[in-house]
Amino acid sequence: MKRTQLMTSAFWCLAMLIVIGVDINPASGQVAPVQAATVSGGNLVGRWNITMDVNGQPRPSWLEVELSGLKTLVGRFVGSGGSARPVSEVNFDNGKFGFAIPPQWESSDRDLVLEGVLSGETISGTIQTSDGQRHDFKGVKAPYLTRTAEPVWGEPIALFNGRDLTGWKATGTTNPWTVRDGILTSPGSGSNLVSERTFEDFKLHVEFRYNENSNSGIYLRGRYELQIIDNPKTDHPNSHLFGGIYGFLVPSEMAVLGPGEWQTFDITLVGRMITVVANGKTIICNQEIPGITGGALNSNEDQPGPIYIQGDHGPVEIRKLLITPATY
Repeated sequence: MKRTQLMTSAFWCLAMLIVIGVDINPASGQVAPVQAATVSGGNLVGRWNITMDVNGQPRPSWLEVELSGLKTLVGRFVGSGGSARPVSEVNFDNGKFGFAIPPQWESSDRDLVLEGVLSGETISGTIQTSDGQRHDFKGVKAPYLTRTAEPVWGEPIALFNGRDLTGWKATGTTNPWTVRDGILTSPGSGSNLVSERTFEDFKLHVEFRYNENSNSGIYLRGRYELQIIDNPKTDHPNSHLFGGIYGFLVPSEMAVLGPGEWQTFDITLVGRMITVVANGKTIICNQEIPGITGGALNSNEDQPGPIYIQGDHGPVEIRKLLITPATY
């Protein structure tokens, strides 16, 4: 092959390497993949724990930003209520970013609009909700919650004593919770119930029963909702149904027994990794919870948190809450 042909071939090989995303190191002559994170998004890519200022009160929120391909930023967003919603595109330019998403459970037909600024390891800005309210927010990078050692399980603790509400406090002003015949009962929609003790990693055994068409949930560390709801058995589970981590993790099967039946959850939570056994069947096996779910008490994922029982959606009964904390 002639020299000119060799040079032409080398040129086109180099051009193709650039097109398919390979970088040439001039010092070594070796090739290396282009670092996609440097193309678009920079430090905005990742998970963010957000706190909104709602009329002087802190409200938790969450955002995940990912790089799709070479330059498009996409994501997921959790507001103070509802579940994780997909963000089809996050606009990012010169440190400023924003996106709009359609309403979920809201009655309004307006989009939620977020506008923010990236500054190092923090973000800040405003969120305009579907009902037109504007709230300032600040956010920090979410912790990984990686555990480097195996947990050592302590002694089980009964969170409910079978007699009264000792060790629990109600949120809100309407508290329907009572103890009847050794059963913790919320006869109608009202306050949520939050444990006074907080926990980091643990195993939790829950025995519960609900009425027809009722809806409740167990919040782990007060931040991650394990869904309790009266829904029929289905071959197409989703994260909003019985046994799902609301908006994030889908149970592998629908192990629900139905209204009026005593049912069980056995939960193991270590860092972000969760296993759920519902009525004797493993429906979530050591999966990662990406972030807080709607209705969380706060977004402080680096801190221990309580167990909280959702009582504002419908009647629910609890006869046993047994927690086994982990130490390291």
